[in-house]
Amino acid sequence: MNAEETSRSSDADRPNAQRMRSDSNIDQPPESTGISSQRIRRLSSPSALLHGEVRVRRASLKYAEAGLTGRRRSLAYADLMAVFYPPNVMSQPTVTETPFESAEWEGVADMEVGVANWEPMLEKAIKSVVSIKAQCVRSFDTETSGTYNATGFVVDAEAGLILSNRHVVNPAPVVAQAIFSNYEEVELQAVYRDPVHDFGFFRFDPARLRFMQAESIRLAPQKAKVGMEIRVVGNDAGEKLSILAGTLARLDRAAPEYGVGEYNDFNTFYLQAASGTSGGSSGSPVLDIYGDAVALNAGGSTRAASSFYLPLSRVKRALDLIRRGECVPRGTIQAEFEHLPYDELRRLGLDMSIETKMREAFPASQGMLAVRTVLPQGPADGSLRSGDIVVSIDKQPVIDFVGFEARADSAIGADLRVGVWRGDKAYETCVRVQDMDAITPHRYIEVGGGVVNSLSYQVARSYGIPAAGVYVASSGHVLSSAGAWRGTVIQTVGSTPTPDLDSFARAFAVLSEGSRVPVRFFTLEQPHRQKVAIMSVDTHWHALRMATRDMHTGSWIYGDLPPPTPARAIEPQTAAVGRLPPSLAPGDAVWPSVVLVDFHCPYLVDGMKDTQFSGPGFVIDKSRGLVVCDRDTVPIGLGDVHVTIAGSVVVVARVRLLHPVYNFAVVQYNPRQIGDTQVQDLRFHPEYLSGERRLAQGDAVYIVAVSGDQSPVVRHTRVASRSMVSMRECLPPRFRCMNVEGIKLNDHPACQGGVLCDDAGLVTGLWTSVASQDSSHKDTTTMTGFDVCLLSQTVTALCGSDHCPDVRSLDAELWTIRLAAARALGLSPARIRQIEDACGENPRLFYVLGILSTETQASKLLHTGDIILEKNGHLATDINDLGAIHDDKLVRLVVLRDGQETALDVPTTPLPSLETTRVIHWSGALVQLPYRAVQEQVRSMPSSVYVSCTLYGSPANCYGLRPGMWITEVEGRSVATVDQFVAMLEHMRLDRSFDSQEQSASNIQTARYVRLTVVNKALVSRVISLRVDNHYWPPWELIHDAATPCGWKSIQHI
Repeated sequence: MNAEETSRSSDADRPNAQRMRSDSNIDQPPESTGISSQRIRRLSSPSALLHGEVRVRRASLKYAEAGLTGRRRSLAYADLMAVFYPPNVMSQPTVTETPFESAEWEGVADMEVGVANWEPMLEKAIKSVVSIKAQCVRSFDTETSGTYNATGFVVDAEAGLILSNRHVVNPAPVVAQAIFSNYEEVELQAVYRDPVHDFGFFRFDPARLRFMQAESIRLAPQKAKVGMEIRVVGNDAGEKLSILAGTLARLDRAAPEYGVGEYNDFNTFYLQAASGTSGGSSGSPVLDIYGDAVALNAGGSTRAASSFYLPLSRVKRALDLIRRGECVPRGTIQAEFEHLPYDELRRLGLDMSIETKMREAFPASQGMLAVRTVLPQGPADGSLRSGDIVVSIDKQPVIDFVGFEARADSAIGADLRVGVWRGDKAYETCVRVQDMDAITPHRYIEVGGGVVNSLSYQVARSYGIPAAGVYVASSGHVLSSAGAWRGTVIQTVGSTPTPDLDSFARAFAVLSEGSRVPVRFFTLEQPHRQKVAIMSVDTHWHALRMATRDMHTGSWIYGDLPPPTPARAIEPQTAAVGRLPPSLAPGDAVWPSVVLVDFHCPYLVDGMKDTQFSGPGFVIDKSRGLVVCDRDTVPIGLGDVHVTIAGSVVVVARVRLLHPVYNFAVVQYNPRQIGDTQVQDLRFHPEYLSGERRLAQGDAVYIVAVSGDQSPVVRHTRVASRSMVSMRECLPPRFRCMNVEGIKLNDHPACQGGVLCDDAGLVTGLWTSVASQDSSHKDTTTMTGFDVCLLSQTVTALCGSDHCPDVRSLDAELWTIRLAAARALGLSPARIRQIEDACGENPRLFYVLGILSTETQASKLLHTGDIILEKNGHLATDINDLGAIHDDKLVRLVVLRDGQETALDVPTTPLPSLETTRVIHWSGALVQLPYRAVQEQVRSMPSSVYVSCTLYGSPANCYGLRPGMWITEVEGRSVATVDQFVAMLEHMRLDRSFDSQEQSASNIQTARYVRLTVVNKALVSRVISLRVDNHYWPPWELIHDAATPCGWKSIQHI
């Protein structure tokens, strides 16, 4: 049953079985309580909460009365409390009735009495403790994808059961392996994780252990006592095996809080000791001197050495049921309780007669349960209140969490009669127990690279909202376009309500691919404030499927969902282009050419760190739908482009050109989509477009730009300076603007970008955002102007003949050098006079600051430090002649090298208009050809198989295949090209030994692993092994295809 089906929105919706039954001795509650008389009754006396007299629990059996011999010396319980705590301040409860009794009472064999020793116990226990290496392959519920190390220990060697924490076993899809003390590795299946408490079980096949016999560690929750010496054995701080000592100091600590929205345990005590455990030790057994587990390590304090352990009473119950092959029933009334001492309970109004009877019945306990919170629309909503003191269940006294949960777990679907003390009166209420599985998600939908699942009880409790709705665990490509990030709850898609996953899937099935639909949602931080945003339905990049957990094996089974319907035929939309008032002249001449460009990339390739970009664009050919923008708006070619025209019509576009040198890109939309919308081509000043004139220092210009809210900004200013643009090398490597002069203005407004023009609106320059990084590799942007003549070749090629220009490069980064420095390097006086005569006021030359690629002919001819004097017989004093070379396959350069002028015939390197045209995904790694920015940062190219990104939780992320590496060999075979790499993947697919379903006992340890030889940026080579997982990470390929609307097509290899 889904959580949505069991939620109750009002009292009238609740079944009659939950209403309060009438009785002759019941007084109606006063109207001020606000509780319906049909739901709760007030009792005539406190004793009516219990059947007759409360039985007093028998005192602990003394050792002398038991007739046992050989007692060990120990402190009396009262004396021990006096040692650890001042009198009348705090008293520690014990789990057992016989604190610090003999070995016989603790279940220890006779042969161990008197000879207990830590060393032989630990030697035996170590064989049962395993180091767990796990990958959370998808974000889900409270968990996010990633890799982690943890600990577990064998509790049933025959059945292959390993106990660990819930946050290790994980509610999300997880791939895990256990490594035993002799370094044997076995595959793990997550067979159970408790919905509330921090424990779960893995299962392994004992037959896979060939060199050792696993032994079980017994669970002994009754042995935990204050003052007990313990050892925590586990993978502390990733050290494979650590043994930490401690002394149990508390048995009644409140469950630790790990943060709002994260997984948090509740409705249980925790044990505490100063053992100083850290990351990796989660799931470690807390052992006594006899080798029994008395608790499960779960967490620790970051401000002290305190460690927190989960009691094992509920763990032992679950283990017994799993051993018998039964399901573990878990009931809930969606209420959180806290254990309060009697002094606080008195302040809440507890009657002295109830306290007296409880103290007599439970002398070891010093408090009772009180209601902390009740979830809205849950079973207890309207029946219990915060501050209610729980006295009984079905007339039986309840004093602790274990007793309450035991009753709830055994009464799923039935009513509990809960007796509470509220204020100064006793009440009894009936509450229907809900199956916790109904509000624990076991399915998720992958949509557009994101993950959604049903809102869980865990998350709902953190924010005090009903446990119902579709929760965004990972936004991905599609949901992020609407700003529906992780931590939001989707309410409607289009006009379809989405109360559960099935309705969400149906809502997507009726959408049209490429359409834009409204999405209504709220964030968990502000559930009272709804938001509506527009979502782009671009699901062609990712699979649309639902995963369901197999409750017996713990594996997740995928099923494809109906995709959105194919894109509909283009329906032209016409919008009126706004006109600016005369006060904003000459902006009125430019504004009809201004559009807004949105770019969303589905994968982080080509050095990207962000996925969403936006900025202004300018129509340069309305008949062809060509729009120019800066490369901070469209940084790469892989992605979805949407162009907003006249602030009203949104059309789909594709990337047509990314200039490899200059900071601009060109996108293209279908002009039929905008109907009769009167957009205009950007009007260029012909002299500035041809390069005959250029903006100089002191020139008056108008800047017509787009502000952050897409409103026009027009300002009259002057050119402050012209200088070379300098951008740092980025990490990860990405495009950087170089070999070009930039323009600075005296006074420019805050804006996203624009153009520079004269008083007639003729464009003389571009005003663009240039992306770079600072010395800490944090992304930065700088507003810089560029000469409009840089567009000349592109405008001529695309607008004239509809093809991209032939752009070539010398593969060198150039910088200015003054004549004084050139003279010191041996430049002749005659050459200096020639340059001074040609350049006038600002004579300068350019020298080779660095080589951009070591693989081309140009890079082998030019050397760092060369001063370029001539190009094709003309003085090389204009950077535009050297930065980007058009059409010339060979240029003749005269350079000054070592004091001598040398003539060089340099072949130029062709640069593609779209640098990356192919991306391969394998085992969570995105592989592509090394793009130009990568070639700048290495001495030589190890291969053409470059890893640009690895996905969290994938095998690549887990086993050390990092972004910025090259793959040179797979299984000992050279893979110098991407084609060879794809061929090797196909070979492995056909090889049955790599099929996870076809494993034999002889090759199970090695068949799933692939040996890779990888080389890093420093050209250091090493071999790694990677476990192939085609279930969660199937191989696929993206190839540029101009025939598709987005310009790309996907090929699935599995």
